[in-house]
Amino acid sequence: MFKTFLIKYGEIGIKGKNRHLFEDALVKQIRYALKDAEGEFFVYRNQGRIYVDCNSLYDYDEVVEKLQKVFGIVGICPVVTTEDKGLEALGTDVIDFLKNVYDIRDQSFKVMTRRARKDYPMESMEISAYLGERILQAFPDMKVDVHHPEIMLHVEIREKIYIYSKIIPGPGGMPVGTNGKAMLLLSGGIDSPVAGYMICKRGVKLDATYFHAPPYTSERAKEKVVDLARIVAQYAGPINLHVVNFTDIQLYIYDQCPHDELTIIMRRYMMKIAEHFARQDGDLALVTGESIGQVASQTMQSLAATNEVCTMPVFRPLIGFDKQEIVDVSEKIGTYETSILPYEDCCTIFVAKHPVTKPNLNVIKRSEQKLNEKIDELVRTAIETTETILVE
Repeated sequence: MFKTFLIKYGEIGIKGKNRHLFEDALVKQIRYALKDAEGEFFVYRNQGRIYVDCNSLYDYDEVVEKLQKVFGIVGICPVVTTEDKGLEALGTDVIDFLKNVYDIRDQSFKVMTRRARKDYPMESMEISAYLGERILQAFPDMKVDVHHPEIMLHVEIREKIYIYSKIIPGPGGMPVGTNGKAMLLLSGGIDSPVAGYMICKRGVKLDATYFHAPPYTSERAKEKVVDLARIVAQYAGPINLHVVNFTDIQLYIYDQCPHDELTIIMRRYMMKIAEHFARQDGDLALVTGESIGQVASQTMQSLAATNEVCTMPVFRPLIGFDKQEIVDVSEKIGTYETSILPYEDCCTIFVAKHPVTKPNLNVIKRSEQKLNEKIDELVRTAIETTETILVE
């Protein structure tokens, strides 16, 4: 029976004169989210509201699921739309709505009216009182509860009249693309896809870089990362995924540098290469899934050592999360089951048995001098042979 969804947003409403830019971005994201859904949809904004009109048969559950992945939406309201035919006709429409949507027994209810049209002959409180009276006449077993009603009936009087009683939670946040672009260092683990999700929630569009190490990591490990990027893209929109062949660089570092420093030195070169692609793609920052103290390469000293090679900001949305909190988000967004598939990434293959946990930056730089003969050429080759995949 629902041919329209009213979309509610949160932070966008306080953007003042720039609000229309955020509304337009949200409309664009909704259209993208629904492009493969069954049915035809018309998405538009009007008087501080965004609407999705369903102009043909559609799958209600599919549409709701897709809308719940659009950042910027805080509420999804399936509405019945009617023309303004006067107050008595509105009362009849409200009663018909309740009959069609609910198995009416002795539920409690409250009517909340919003009168956007100030030329309407009654004020909001008066309209709510009138509609409440009509409901009690039609359903004598129902009762009014203004504090904790079982049915909260909303009526919005605009150019048309919108009736709804359900507000399905959206993901919140800001529309993707309203706060620039960033480069995500994406691995096959649990953390980095969650970090991508978290930064996208603040309106940041994503590119991604993955470091592949064949034959030590399999083609299936690469497919796993593509699958993770595809899940994140349901929230983030299309992602340019750069797949870097990192094997020769890792083997050279392994051969030339102290093994307890391997992870730090490898990550420093990952950051350098990721920053190269970030600049190429017009990104403003790097994003990683690191959390303080989770592993040896994520101590304060280790993070400082890897940061030192970067000239652009490095964002770490999970920096204060513990592992269970990260797992909870990964389960919520659907990446967890893919992340735990037993295909190792290049970091786990070459990890040292006893990695340094408090690296001295001067010591690290001295160790890197042993790489001077070939490392620039290897990095250049890795960049030139990188495969870029558009993930949607």
